[in-house]
Amino acid sequence: MALLETWRENAYGKDMNSKEGKLFWGNYFAVEKGIYEELLSKPETVVSGTVKELAERFGTDVFLMTGFLDGINDSLTAPNPIEEMEEDTVVSLGFDKEKLYYNMVEAKADWLYELAQWDTLLTEERRKELYKEQKKSGTVVKEKKVGRNDPCPCGSGKKYKFCCGR
Repeated sequence: MALLETWRENAYGKDMNSKEGKLFWGNYFAVEKGIYEELLSKPETVVSGTVKELAERFGTDVFLMTGFLDGINDSLTAPNPIEEMEEDTVVSLGFDKEKLYYNMVEAKADWLYELAQWDTLLTEERRKELYKEQKKSGTVVKEKKVGRNDPCPCGSGKKYKFCCGR
């Protein structure tokens, strides 16, 4: 079974409100935060290696590293082949800073997008722009409904009820 499939079955099969689920996800989020702190402190360095080598480098196991790779994959400049990934698959962690920040906001991972390392990577103004952009992306804006006695939006000058509202 591929690593990603194992990760998703086990991780997402846990009840987040159970004691076991809280312990598992608390541990995962701590590992994830540590990896991001290191990656963001040296953004010019593209970290790469096998899944097993990266797990050892960041002081975690292959299982949790698989979860991390699943999470960061959409923010990479060149996505990794995570669907068929095994322990000896070579992966790269070259990330797009803005895309990563945007995706962290989307995931509601405030413990990640509020890391101090972001201060040197993106200006506060740019981070606010990305934050607002992401929040707007999920907002549905309803246009004002045209009333029957309002001018027709087609520009004819007639009332809507006598024009396009028929």
